[in-house]
Amino acid sequence: MRSTLLLAAILAALTGCATSRPTTRIASPETPAVDTVAPVTGAIVAERFVSEADAADELDSAATWTTEDGRTWVIVTAKSSNRLVVFDGDSGERLRVVGGDAGVVFGRPNGIAVHGDLVFVVERNAHRVQVLSLPRFAPVAVFGEGELRNPYGVWLNETAPGELDAYVTDNFMYGERYDRLPPLAELSQRVKRFRIDVDGDRVRARPAGAFGDTSEAAALHAVESIAGDVDHDRLLIADEDAGRPSTLREYTLAGRYTGRSLPQDTFDAEAEGVALWTCDDDAGYWIAVDQLRPQTVFHVFDRATLAPRGQFRGRITSHTDGIALHAAGTPSFPAGVLYAIHDDRAITAFDLRDVAHALGLSERCAR
Repeated sequence: MRSTLLLAAILAALTGCATSRPTTRIASPETPAVDTVAPVTGAIVAERFVSEADAADELDSAATWTTEDGRTWVIVTAKSSNRLVVFDGDSGERLRVVGGDAGVVFGRPNGIAVHGDLVFVVERNAHRVQVLSLPRFAPVAVFGEGELRNPYGVWLNETAPGELDAYVTDNFMYGERYDRLPPLAELSQRVKRFRIDVDGDRVRARPAGAFGDTSEAAALHAVESIAGDVDHDRLLIADEDAGRPSTLREYTLAGRYTGRSLPQDTFDAEAEGVALWTCDDDAGYWIAVDQLRPQTVFHVFDRATLAPRGQFRGRITSHTDGIALHAAGTPSFPAGVLYAIHDDRAITAFDLRDVAHALGLSERCAR
Protein backbone atom coordinates (compact mmCIF):
# COMPACT_ATOMS: atom_id res chain seq x y z
CA MET A 1 0.00 0.00 0.00
CA ARG A 2 2.82 2.37 0.91
CA SER A 3 4.59 1.70 -2.42
CA THR A 4 1.33 2.40 -4.29
CA LEU A 5 0.82 5.73 -2.52
CA LEU A 6 4.45 6.72 -3.11
CA LEU A 7 4.18 5.97 -6.82
CA ALA A 8 0.94 7.95 -7.08
CA ALA A 9 2.52 10.94 -5.35
CA ILE A 10 5.56 10.87 -7.61
CA LEU A 11 3.48 10.71 -10.77
CA ALA A 12 1.26 13.53 -9.56
CA ALA A 13 4.28 15.73 -8.85
CA LEU A 14 5.79 15.08 -12.25
CA THR A 15 2.49 15.71 -14.02
CA GLY A 16 2.02 18.98 -12.16
CA CYS A 17 5.36 20.24 -13.49
CA ALA A 18 4.57 19.57 -17.14
CA THR A 19 4.36 22.35 -19.69
CA SER A 20 3.10 22.30 -23.27
CA ARG A 21 5.58 19.69 -24.46
CA PRO A 22 5.22 16.20 -25.94
CA THR A 23 3.97 13.62 -23.47
CA THR A 24 6.82 11.62 -21.95
CA ARG A 25 6.67 8.02 -20.82
CA ILE A 26 7.26 7.78 -17.10
CA ALA A 27 8.24 4.72 -15.12
CA SER A 28 9.22 5.25 -11.51
CA PRO A 29 11.58 2.71 -9.94
CA GLU A 30 11.06 2.37 -6.22
CA THR A 31 13.52 4.47 -4.24
CA PRO A 32 16.16 2.23 -2.61
CA ALA A 33 16.79 1.93 1.10
CA VAL A 34 18.74 4.74 2.71
CA ASP A 35 22.42 4.15 3.40
CA THR A 36 24.03 7.59 3.07
CA VAL A 37 21.40 10.16 3.98
CA ALA A 38 21.17 13.29 1.83
CA PRO A 39 20.90 16.54 3.79
CA VAL A 40 17.58 18.32 3.38
CA THR A 41 19.02 21.32 1.56
CA GLY A 42 18.82 22.98 -1.81
CA ALA A 43 16.03 23.37 -4.33
CA ILE A 44 13.76 20.56 -5.49
CA VAL A 45 13.60 20.21 -9.28
CA ALA A 46 11.16 17.59 -10.52
CA GLU A 47 12.36 15.12 -13.13
CA ARG A 48 10.66 15.39 -16.52
CA PHE A 49 10.89 11.64 -17.03
CA VAL A 50 12.25 8.49 -15.44
CA SER A 51 13.07 5.65 -17.80
CA GLU A 52 12.03 2.04 -17.38
CA ALA A 53 14.31 0.35 -14.87
CA ASP A 54 16.49 -2.73 -15.29
CA ALA A 55 18.56 -3.62 -12.24
CA ALA A 56 20.62 -6.18 -14.19
CA ASP A 57 22.44 -3.50 -16.20
CA GLU A 58 24.22 -1.53 -13.42
CA LEU A 59 24.20 1.69 -15.43
CA ASP A 60 27.13 4.04 -14.87
CA SER A 61 27.98 6.82 -17.35
CA ALA A 62 26.13 8.60 -20.16
CA ALA A 63 26.79 10.57 -23.32
CA THR A 64 24.47 12.04 -25.95
CA TRP A 65 24.41 11.94 -29.75
CA THR A 66 22.11 13.64 -32.26
CA THR A 67 20.87 11.45 -35.12
CA GLU A 68 20.56 12.58 -38.73
CA ASP A 69 16.83 13.15 -38.27
CA GLY A 70 17.40 15.34 -35.20
CA ARG A 71 16.59 12.85 -32.43
CA THR A 72 18.69 12.72 -29.29
CA TRP A 73 20.13 9.42 -28.12
CA VAL A 74 21.36 8.95 -24.57
CA ILE A 75 24.01 6.22 -24.69
CA VAL A 76 24.69 4.67 -21.28
CA THR A 77 27.29 2.15 -20.15
CA ALA A 78 25.95 -0.95 -18.39
CA LYS A 79 28.77 -2.47 -16.36
CA SER A 80 27.31 -5.76 -15.18
CA SER A 81 25.69 -6.74 -18.48
CA ASN A 82 28.76 -5.64 -20.52
CA ARG A 83 26.78 -3.56 -22.99
CA LEU A 84 25.55 -0.11 -23.91
CA VAL A 85 21.90 0.88 -23.50
CA VAL A 86 20.44 3.53 -25.81
CA PHE A 87 17.53 5.69 -24.62
CA ASP A 88 15.42 8.27 -26.44
CA GLY A 89 16.43 11.66 -25.08
CA ASP A 90 12.95 13.16 -25.28
CA SER A 91 10.88 10.38 -23.75
CA GLY A 92 13.28 8.07 -21.91
CA GLU A 93 12.14 5.14 -24.04
CA ARG A 94 14.65 2.29 -24.14
CA LEU A 95 15.57 1.97 -27.84
CA ARG A 96 18.23 -0.74 -28.09
CA VAL A 97 21.21 -2.44 -26.48
CA VAL A 98 24.68 -2.90 -27.92
CA GLY A 99 27.07 -5.60 -26.76
CA GLY A 100 26.59 -8.79 -24.80
CA ASP A 101 24.47 -11.00 -27.04
CA ALA A 102 24.19 -8.16 -29.57
CA GLY A 103 27.58 -8.79 -31.16
CA VAL A 104 30.04 -6.16 -29.84
CA VAL A 105 32.25 -7.33 -26.96
CA PHE A 106 32.86 -5.06 -23.95
CA GLY A 107 34.80 -5.77 -20.77
CA ARG A 108 32.84 -3.92 -18.07
CA PRO A 109 32.24 -0.61 -19.88
CA ASN A 110 32.40 2.43 -17.64
CA GLY A 111 33.31 5.88 -18.98
CA ILE A 112 31.89 7.10 -22.29
CA ALA A 113 32.28 10.13 -24.56
CA VAL A 114 31.04 11.10 -28.01
CA HIS A 115 32.89 13.10 -30.67
CA GLY A 116 31.13 13.63 -33.99
CA ASP A 117 29.87 10.22 -35.09
CA LEU A 118 32.28 8.30 -32.88
CA VAL A 119 31.63 6.95 -29.38
CA PHE A 120 34.58 6.22 -27.08
CA VAL A 121 33.91 3.53 -24.45
CA VAL A 122 36.29 2.90 -21.54
CA GLU A 123 36.45 -0.79 -20.60
CA ARG A 124 37.72 -1.36 -17.09
CA ASN A 125 38.24 -5.11 -17.29
CA ALA A 126 39.64 -5.04 -20.82
CA HIS A 127 42.06 -2.23 -19.86
CA ARG A 128 41.37 -0.24 -23.01
CA VAL A 129 39.20 2.30 -24.82
CA GLN A 130 37.08 1.02 -27.69
CA VAL A 131 35.89 3.37 -30.45
CA LEU A 132 32.70 2.68 -32.43
CA SER A 133 31.04 4.54 -35.28
CA LEU A 134 27.47 5.78 -35.00
CA PRO A 135 24.69 5.00 -35.64
CA ARG A 136 25.60 1.33 -36.30
CA PHE A 137 27.99 0.98 -33.35
CA ALA A 138 30.54 -0.61 -35.65
CA PRO A 139 33.95 -1.07 -33.93
CA VAL A 140 36.66 0.98 -35.61
CA ALA A 141 39.59 1.08 -33.14
CA VAL A 142 40.92 0.24 -29.69
CA PHE A 143 43.73 1.91 -27.78
CA GLY A 144 45.38 2.03 -24.37
CA GLU A 145 45.83 -1.73 -23.94
CA GLY A 146 49.51 -1.32 -23.11
CA GLU A 147 49.10 1.73 -20.86
CA LEU A 148 45.80 1.44 -18.98
CA ARG A 149 45.51 -0.78 -15.89
CA ASN A 150 42.08 -0.04 -14.38
CA PRO A 151 40.51 2.76 -16.46
CA TYR A 152 37.26 4.49 -15.57
CA GLY A 153 36.45 7.95 -16.98
CA VAL A 154 37.22 9.77 -20.23
CA TRP A 155 37.07 13.34 -21.54
CA LEU A 156 37.82 14.39 -25.13
CA ASN A 157 39.28 17.71 -26.28
CA GLU A 158 39.44 18.63 -29.96
CA THR A 159 42.76 20.44 -30.40
CA ALA A 160 42.52 20.85 -34.19
CA PRO A 161 40.30 19.50 -36.97
CA GLY A 162 40.71 15.72 -36.90
CA GLU A 163 42.91 15.82 -33.78
CA LEU A 164 41.82 15.01 -30.22
CA ASP A 165 43.35 14.64 -26.80
CA ALA A 166 41.73 11.86 -24.79
CA TYR A 167 42.14 12.03 -21.00
CA VAL A 168 41.48 8.69 -19.28
CA THR A 169 41.45 8.21 -15.50
CA ASP A 170 43.28 5.08 -14.33
CA ASN A 171 42.22 3.87 -10.88
CA PHE A 172 44.68 1.00 -10.42
CA MET A 173 44.91 -0.37 -6.89
CA TYR A 174 46.87 -3.08 -5.05
CA GLY A 175 46.04 -5.82 -2.55
CA GLU A 176 44.06 -9.04 -2.77
CA ARG A 177 40.81 -7.11 -3.05
CA TYR A 178 42.30 -4.24 -5.06
CA ASP A 179 41.52 -1.78 -2.28
CA ARG A 180 45.01 -0.67 -1.26
CA LEU A 181 46.31 2.62 -2.61
CA PRO A 182 49.55 2.61 -4.62
CA PRO A 183 52.57 4.46 -3.23
CA LEU A 184 52.32 8.22 -3.67
CA ALA A 185 54.97 8.25 -6.39
CA GLU A 186 52.82 5.99 -8.58
CA LEU A 187 49.86 8.37 -8.36
CA SER A 188 51.62 10.45 -11.00
CA GLN A 189 49.98 7.94 -13.38
CA ARG A 190 46.36 8.61 -12.34
CA VAL A 191 45.42 10.28 -15.65
CA LYS A 192 46.68 8.95 -18.99
CA ARG A 193 46.60 11.12 -22.09
CA PHE A 194 46.39 9.94 -25.71
CA ARG A 195 46.68 11.84 -28.98
CA ILE A 196 43.96 10.78 -31.41
CA ASP A 197 43.97 11.31 -35.18
CA VAL A 198 40.54 10.99 -36.80
CA ASP A 199 39.94 10.65 -40.54
CA GLY A 200 36.33 9.62 -41.08
CA ASP A 201 35.99 6.22 -39.43
CA ARG A 202 39.77 5.79 -39.25
CA VAL A 203 41.08 6.39 -35.74
CA ARG A 204 44.73 6.23 -34.68
CA ALA A 205 45.87 6.79 -31.10
CA ARG A 206 49.25 7.13 -29.44
CA PRO A 207 50.21 7.62 -25.77
CA ALA A 208 50.99 11.21 -24.77
CA GLY A 209 52.04 10.89 -21.14
CA ALA A 210 50.42 10.73 -17.72
CA PHE A 211 49.99 13.02 -14.74
CA GLY A 212 48.80 13.32 -11.15
CA ASP A 213 49.95 15.13 -8.03
CA THR A 214 52.00 12.99 -5.64
CA SER A 215 51.69 14.96 -2.39
CA GLU A 216 49.81 13.40 0.53
CA ALA A 217 47.39 16.33 0.74
CA ALA A 218 46.51 16.67 -2.93
CA ALA A 219 47.11 13.33 -4.63
CA LEU A 220 44.36 11.76 -6.73
CA HIS A 221 43.73 8.81 -4.47
CA ALA A 222 40.74 7.27 -6.27
CA VAL A 223 39.63 8.59 -9.64
CA GLU A 224 36.74 8.13 -12.02
CA SER A 225 34.95 11.19 -13.43
CA ILE A 226 36.82 13.83 -15.42
CA ALA A 227 35.71 16.80 -17.54
CA GLY A 228 37.31 19.91 -18.97
CA ASP A 229 36.83 23.53 -20.03
CA VAL A 230 39.15 24.65 -22.81
CA ASP A 231 38.36 28.36 -22.44
CA HIS A 232 39.56 28.32 -18.83
CA ASP A 233 42.39 25.80 -19.30
CA ARG A 234 40.72 23.61 -16.69
CA LEU A 235 40.21 19.95 -15.90
CA LEU A 236 38.04 18.92 -12.96
CA ILE A 237 38.86 15.44 -11.66
CA ALA A 238 36.82 13.69 -8.98
CA ASP A 239 38.84 12.23 -6.11
CA GLU A 240 36.47 9.64 -4.62
CA ASP A 241 38.55 7.87 -1.98
CA ALA A 242 36.10 6.84 0.74
CA GLY A 243 38.74 7.20 3.44
CA ARG A 244 39.16 10.94 2.79
CA PRO A 245 36.80 13.82 2.05
CA SER A 246 35.76 13.53 -1.59
CA THR A 247 36.25 16.56 -3.83
CA LEU A 248 36.95 17.82 -7.35
CA ARG A 249 40.55 18.84 -7.99
CA GLU A 250 41.52 21.40 -10.61
CA TYR A 251 44.25 20.67 -13.16
CA THR A 252 45.34 22.49 -16.29
CA LEU A 253 44.91 20.81 -19.66
CA ALA A 254 48.66 20.19 -19.64
CA GLY A 255 48.24 18.10 -16.47
CA ARG A 256 49.51 20.52 -13.82
CA TYR A 257 47.68 20.58 -10.48
CA THR A 258 46.73 24.17 -9.70
CA GLY A 259 46.69 23.65 -5.94
CA ARG A 260 42.96 24.26 -5.95
CA SER A 261 40.05 22.01 -5.05
CA LEU A 262 36.39 22.76 -4.51
CA PRO A 263 35.56 23.97 -0.98
CA GLN A 264 36.12 21.38 1.72
CA ASP A 265 33.00 19.54 2.89
CA THR A 266 31.12 20.37 -0.32
CA PHE A 267 30.39 16.68 -0.84
CA ASP A 268 28.73 14.55 1.84
CA ALA A 269 29.24 11.33 -0.15
CA GLU A 270 31.41 10.68 -3.22
CA ALA A 271 31.98 13.29 -5.90
CA GLU A 272 30.86 11.51 -9.05
CA GLY A 273 29.68 12.74 -12.45
CA VAL A 274 30.73 16.23 -13.50
CA ALA A 275 29.60 18.21 -16.56
CA LEU A 276 30.10 21.69 -17.99
CA TRP A 277 26.98 23.71 -18.81
CA THR A 278 28.07 26.23 -21.42
CA CYS A 279 25.76 29.13 -22.20
CA ASP A 280 26.44 31.98 -24.62
CA ASP A 281 29.67 33.98 -24.41
CA ASP A 282 31.53 33.05 -21.22
CA ALA A 283 28.48 32.32 -19.09
CA GLY A 284 28.00 28.88 -17.72
CA TYR A 285 28.20 26.49 -14.81
CA TRP A 286 29.65 23.23 -13.64
CA ILE A 287 27.26 20.58 -12.31
CA ALA A 288 28.71 17.87 -10.07
CA VAL A 289 27.08 14.85 -8.45
CA ASP A 290 27.05 14.11 -4.73
CA GLN A 291 26.23 10.38 -4.73
CA LEU A 292 23.65 10.26 -1.95
CA ARG A 293 20.47 8.39 -1.04
CA PRO A 294 17.52 8.82 -0.92
CA GLN A 295 18.12 11.69 -3.38
CA THR A 296 21.27 12.63 -5.24
CA VAL A 297 22.40 16.20 -4.61
CA PHE A 298 23.59 18.15 -7.65
CA HIS A 299 26.05 20.95 -6.82
CA VAL A 300 26.29 23.92 -9.19
CA PHE A 301 29.43 26.06 -9.48
CA ASP A 302 30.24 29.16 -11.49
CA ARG A 303 32.08 28.26 -14.67
CA ALA A 304 34.75 30.96 -14.38
CA THR A 305 35.34 31.24 -10.62
CA LEU A 306 34.15 27.83 -9.36
CA ALA A 307 32.20 29.67 -6.67
CA PRO A 308 29.18 27.68 -5.41
CA ARG A 309 25.91 28.80 -7.02
CA GLY A 310 23.48 26.45 -5.31
CA GLN A 311 22.37 22.86 -5.26
CA PHE A 312 19.28 20.90 -6.17
CA ARG A 313 17.71 17.47 -5.88
CA GLY A 314 15.10 15.64 -7.86
CA ARG A 315 12.06 13.97 -6.38
CA ILE A 316 13.29 10.50 -7.37
CA THR A 317 16.88 10.49 -8.67
CA SER A 318 19.12 8.59 -6.26
CA HIS A 319 22.70 7.36 -5.88
CA THR A 320 23.81 8.80 -9.22
CA ASP A 321 27.04 7.82 -10.93
CA GLY A 322 27.31 9.59 -14.28
CA ILE A 323 25.52 12.56 -15.83
CA ALA A 324 25.33 13.96 -19.36
CA LEU A 325 24.46 17.57 -20.09
CA HIS A 326 22.90 18.18 -23.51
CA ALA A 327 22.85 21.96 -23.98
CA ALA A 328 21.28 21.87 -27.46
CA GLY A 329 17.51 22.14 -27.60
CA THR A 330 15.30 19.13 -28.28
CA PRO A 331 11.52 18.96 -28.89
CA SER A 332 10.86 18.20 -25.22
CA PHE A 333 13.70 20.35 -23.85
CA PRO A 334 14.07 23.57 -25.90
CA ALA A 335 16.75 24.97 -23.56
CA GLY A 336 18.64 21.72 -23.02
CA VAL A 337 18.54 18.86 -20.57
CA LEU A 338 20.56 17.15 -17.86
CA TYR A 339 20.43 13.34 -17.88
CA ALA A 340 21.35 11.46 -14.70
CA ILE A 341 21.77 7.81 -13.78
CA HIS A 342 19.21 6.73 -11.17
CA ASP A 343 20.30 4.00 -8.73
CA ASP A 344 22.17 2.03 -11.44
CA ARG A 345 18.84 1.04 -13.01
CA ALA A 346 17.37 3.91 -15.03
CA ILE A 347 17.98 7.41 -16.34
CA THR A 348 16.17 10.60 -15.38
CA ALA A 349 15.95 13.96 -17.15
CA PHE A 350 15.96 17.51 -15.76
CA ASP A 351 14.89 20.45 -17.91
CA LEU A 352 17.71 23.01 -17.72
CA ARG A 353 15.14 25.81 -17.62
CA ASP A 354 13.76 24.31 -14.41
CA VAL A 355 17.26 24.17 -12.92
CA ALA A 356 18.09 27.75 -13.93
CA HIS A 357 14.83 29.12 -12.53
CA ALA A 358 15.05 27.14 -9.28
CA LEU A 359 18.58 28.42 -8.52
CA GLY A 360 18.26 31.92 -9.98
CA LEU A 361 20.93 31.29 -12.60
CA SER A 362 21.65 33.43 -15.65
CA GLU A 363 18.68 33.89 -17.98
CA ARG A 364 21.09 33.26 -20.85
CA CYS A 365 21.22 29.63 -19.71
CA ALA A 366 17.43 29.25 -19.68
CA ARG A 367 16.46 30.36 -23.19
